[in-house]
Amino acid sequence: MRPSKREPDEMRAVTLERGYSRHAEGSCLVRFGNTHVLCTASLEEKVPPWLRGGGKGWVTAEYGMLPRATNERTRREAAAGKQSGRTLEIQRLIGRSLRAVIDPVALGERQITIDCDVIQADGGTRTAAITGGWVALNDCINWMRSRSMVGDKVMKDHIAAVSCGIYKGTPVLDLDYAEDSTAETDANFVMTGSGGIVEIQGTAEGAPFSEDEFNALLGLARKGIGRLVDLQKLSG
Repeated sequence: MRPSKREPDEMRAVTLERGYSRHAEGSCLVRFGNTHVLCTASLEEKVPPWLRGGGKGWVTAEYGMLPRATNERTRREAAAGKQSGRTLEIQRLIGRSLRAVIDPVALGERQITIDCDVIQADGGTRTAAITGGWVALNDCINWMRSRSMVGDKVMKDHIAAVSCGIYKGTPVLDLDYAEDSTAETDANFVMTGSGGIVEIQGTAEGAPFSEDEFNALLGLARKGIGRLVDLQKLSG
């Protein structure tokens, strides 16, 4: 039995609240159970220096966790003067994932930054950020389209992410912290709405996992991401 009493293939309650921020071109408050992440999309009429003059746009991401997102207060990274390796790794993952479904030429020489701020953490913050980040990005593109800044072919597909793992010998979907902290295997899957795999991060925390176990996790991930993409479509 899972700590949350869920079935192995059962996700936490997921909600996607669009338009949460009145100022951003796109925004979404995403909830995966008790993990809550605010994602905002900000448009700039410029690109990084190394892209200037190339006729292509850029999508990037920043990620952060509020001091009391967890049981104990965590010092703000800005106060420490540098970002942690974990933060850098997660925000690069979010950026890579979202760029996989954008046509940079159709976007034009503009940059969209997706800010993902973890309000409350209970496992799966990066997967929630990617899933909600897509909604914020899509709303930003729609904002641009309504002002005739871009055409209809900027977004190529949906993208979402979910965690899977082996908990007490059983493959399970969408780990919360109680499972994530003790799982024998922990993995994150990022996939498009059409089923393409963008990234897989998987680690054996104890004994190595088998190919059959990996395939079981992949099957769970496909089911979960299918559900998340359906929610993205409904939220629009």
